[in-house]
Amino acid sequence: MTLLAIPGLAVWDGIVDLFNTVMTPLYWAVSALLVGWHWLLGQVLDPNGGWAWALSIAGLTIVIRTILIPLFVKQIRSSRNMQLLQPKMKELQKKYGHDREKLGQEMMKLYKETGTNPFSSCLPLLLQSPIFLALFRVLDYAAKGQWHSEIMKPYVNSLQHAKIFGAEISQTFLKASGAGSGNVKVVAIVLIILMTATMFTTQLQLMRKNMPKEALTGQAAQMQKIMLYVFPIFFLIGGFNFPIGVLIYWFVSNLWTMGQQFYVIRRNPAPGTPAYDAMQERKRHHNVRHGKPADEGVPGTAGADTDTATETDRRPAQRQQPKRQSRSDRRGGSGSTGTSGSNASDNGQTAASASQDAPQGQETTPKKTQAGGAKRQPAGKKGSGAKRQPAAKSAAQKKAAQKRSDGSR
Repeated sequence: MTLLAIPGLAVWDGIVDLFNTVMTPLYWAVSALLVGWHWLLGQVLDPNGGWAWALSIAGLTIVIRTILIPLFVKQIRSSRNMQLLQPKMKELQKKYGHDREKLGQEMMKLYKETGTNPFSSCLPLLLQSPIFLALFRVLDYAAKGQWHSEIMKPYVNSLQHAKIFGAEISQTFLKASGAGSGNVKVVAIVLIILMTATMFTTQLQLMRKNMPKEALTGQAAQMQKIMLYVFPIFFLIGGFNFPIGVLIYWFVSNLWTMGQQFYVIRRNPAPGTPAYDAMQERKRHHNVRHGKPADEGVPGTAGADTDTATETDRRPAQRQQPKRQSRSDRRGGSGSTGTSGSNASDNGQTAASASQDAPQGQETTPKKTQAGGAKRQPAGKKGSGAKRQPAAKSAAQKKAAQKRSDGSR
């Protein structure tokens, strides 16, 4: 038994050492932020008082959540994309519902094409977990009079005995001991309830106000339900083993999330959701109070497109320009009657169309062409008559000669 336990113990010690090595930068960062806020608040509050340390933990929370704002924005965008993809996802489910492997491949392809990550809604919470764990370890060590970093060493004794409402903030519900153990349990229970309620309310607000009915089914809805029920239950159970300081951290973080989400939902809700309808109604009431049309500027209505409507094409219609005839074509009309006649008719049609399109008082090139054709047409006729005249004269001469010959007989 001992021989089997020794290798296992050695492996476990190696895992612990690796974990501490990875977490050491976070221990230093959390300790630095905590000490920095404590020094700032210590200028106006008792440095050894519990409120100075409690507000320092709240300041640490605000800094962490401010850093995570870009991830929160990404979370909101991903949630929007998931909602907009619901019709396409339902089509894929109908088409590949019998083949789960093919359905999964098509789903991943759709996510990749639209740049959507179905797990991005969990990113802020997951990235806060190392911070939470680092703060948990710092407070847990402080409760034992120990420290992870040299930054905390001068402040360990102050943090260990700091109290709010008679409860030391380094104590937990399950490990509370001493004269103030009852106060620790009461404060811990209150903070656990507040922490769980704010987390549940935040997720419920998102599902009821900023999710269309189509998004309440499918994979996205399952993720939201997990965050709505599983996470609050996990923190409710785990909260009994969290130090008071860690409960303060999560309560302030949940308040921040709830306020941030309320602002985003109110100002920029997803189309087709109750929050979107409420925003439209607020805008209509605002327009009526200021004497404007009710739908002016209301998103999703005809009034919102008055300024950005598609402009009609006010440019004049392009008229078809007449085809220019080459010099050889114009000269070819004098060769024969048929050719000149066809050229004249074509020139007349071209001139007529040009006169309709051109403004009054403006001469066009086809008119000159028509005039030229008109002048050449008689010349063509004369040419044809000149060719026939000799034939007519010769016939008359023959008749006259025949008469003269008969008279002489």
